[in-house]
Amino acid sequence: MSWQTYVDNNLVGSGKVSKAAIIGQAGGVWAASPGYNLSPAEQKAIVNAFKNLGEAQAHGVRLAGRKFFVLSAVGDQILGKDKADGCTIVKTKQAILVTEYAAPIQHPESVPIVVALADYLKSVNY
Repeated sequence: MSWQTYVDNNLVGSGKVSKAAIIGQAGGVWAASPGYNLSPAEQKAIVNAFKNLGEAQAHGVRLAGRKFFVLSAVGDQILGKDKADGCTIVKTKQAILVTEYAAPIQHPESVPIVVALADYLKSVNY
């Protein structure tokens, strides 16, 4: 299965994620929704956010030019909100799943989809 298939089928295909990307912790976008462009600076900031969760919580995260306030940053998960929409970012062993959802979808609907894929990737050492 390709990385793009994970984005298209497991994340966006769930209906609970509107945009998604999988980035490598060592850099680079492995797969992304059409038109969902994370700049190199945003990618680096996402990777660094997991090195200093307090900093991420204090300053938020920027995804494809859009700022999200961080509601929770614990362990391998960052949950953010921008008005009615939100984001879920989950780190695996080698990758980071970056997802957004659009209202009326809310965190309790979107987070389990993202976490399930992250748990699977961790189980196969990604």
